[in-house]
Amino acid sequence: MGKIVYKTEEEIELLRLSSLLVGKTLAEVAKLIKPGVTSLDLDKVAEEYILDNNAIPGFKGLYGFPNTLCTSANEAVVHGIPNDKPLVSGDIISVDCGVLMNGFYGDAAYTFEVGEVKPEITKLLTVTKECLDLAIEQAVVGNRVGDIGYAVQKHAEDHGYGVVRELVGHGLGRELHEGPEVPNYGKRGQGVQLKEGMVIAIEPMINLGKRNVRQHEDGSTIITTDGLVSAHFEHDVAIRKGKAQVLSTHELVEEVLKSRN
Repeated sequence: MGKIVYKTEEEIELLRLSSLLVGKTLAEVAKLIKPGVTSLDLDKVAEEYILDNNAIPGFKGLYGFPNTLCTSANEAVVHGIPNDKPLVSGDIISVDCGVLMNGFYGDAAYTFEVGEVKPEITKLLTVTKECLDLAIEQAVVGNRVGDIGYAVQKHAEDHGYGVVRELVGHGLGRELHEGPEVPNYGKRGQGVQLKEGMVIAIEPMINLGKRNVRQHEDGSTIITTDGLVSAHFEHDVAIRKGKAQVLSTHELVEEVLKSRN
């Protein structure tokens, strides 16, 4: 993870525009999610949409990653490579998207239900989203990174879920991964102090079972060791006094999902 780079208001606005494009791209993906579709289908639509909006896919080619989206189904936590396996009813799939526009990255993720999903899995998604909201509440000037991690960890563990530790949120700017690291666990009042001008990606990765993960044989995908499902939601956030400014959006995705029900 790189060093912390403080942003001007103009730079935060460019980051907001990049993050907004990610939200719009995820909404395009949301229109397609159903049994029978493949993650490669989703990837193709996302790539075309990003290019049509005068941006470039932020993940493609980064660290050797071959695609536009990270698509992580079921026991895959993050960094899944799109493939031609059709989704089936009962699956969940985390779609993580990055764009690079005007020199700045946007990076956000949403976990989708495919068809009819078991109630305990729907609950995992709900609680993971709540973890993200609680974390954002802590992303204010004067707090510390540990306050964010604590908020996620407490809410997830109170529901009996495992909190992934090997992967963390991060600073965001001209690089996809800048400082500070933003773990989803921690102690209140510990870690890097949050200051005006910092922009971070907060991304709870919460497992239905144990917190342990391992790398898949494909060399990229991270999966749960117990084979139980994992949920992942991510927002880009500018640190502010009193209340964080969320730069990315899930609202466009949720409007699409509501209109389809």
